[in-house]
Amino acid sequence: PSYFNNTATLFFNIQGDRRKPQLEVAFDGRRIIDNELVSGKALIEVMLWDENQFLSLEDTNTLEVSLFHPDGQEQTLSVSDPNVFFSSSYDADRGLNTAKLTYQSDFTVSGLYRLEVLGRDASGNATGLNDKLVVSFRVINENTISEVINYPNPFSTSTQFVYTLTGEPPIDFRIQIATVSGRIVREIKMEELGPLEVGTHRTEYAWDGRDEYGDLLANGVYLYRIIAKDRNGKPYKQYSDFEDQGLSRFFQNGWGKMVLLR
Repeated sequence: PSYFNNTATLFFNIQGDRRKPQLEVAFDGRRIIDNELVSGKALIEVMLWDENQFLSLEDTNTLEVSLFHPDGQEQTLSVSDPNVFFSSSYDADRGLNTAKLTYQSDFTVSGLYRLEVLGRDASGNATGLNDKLVVSFRVINENTISEVINYPNPFSTSTQFVYTLTGEPPIDFRIQIATVSGRIVREIKMEELGPLEVGTHRTEYAWDGRDEYGDLLANGVYLYRIIAKDRNGKPYKQYSDFEDQGLSRFFQNGWGKMVLLR
């Protein structure tokens, strides 16, 4: 048989890339809620992911980032700034092209800042329904700390501590736990608590209801207070928003109350 004059015609359409890339912003390695308190020296990371495996995100214009200061001044985060670094890569495990812009901040003015980010993939698809991702955050440079709230309270096996910190982390930080008569039964130091971070956080450390000698304390009410000092030995001021949170009623003369129930 001969096939030299046999032909076939097949029609097909090629659609362009229409999938939107994904965008995320992190401060010191974590995502924040709007108006959250962050460090004045936070490392800001803007990350873009695209499912198109064939078109890399190496163009520095992939990410457009604007920073608005408390006075309304706009700052464009450009790779020409020595504090800005741009990189792109391919994540073979997830099949994603990625782009990342990092900015080492040094905010000397306290107040409310706003970050606006527009990301586009190599096909020109913008991120999100409204294109721009907007994140507002607060900076307070004065060294202050709130009263520490233990959670859960009452507790039976262990309890952690929640705090709000501004400025710089203290050099000296301790939580003293006492009986209602005022006898100190346990002092938790920074070495046990781990590093303290600017913002509102809960310690990874959990107190197990034991005294300085490792013995279980009896059920009952215990008092606690914090001691925080900066590098010059100056005590931290009380965080100004603390009373607005309605928590001051749990403290008298700087002492909080916790209940141990086994």
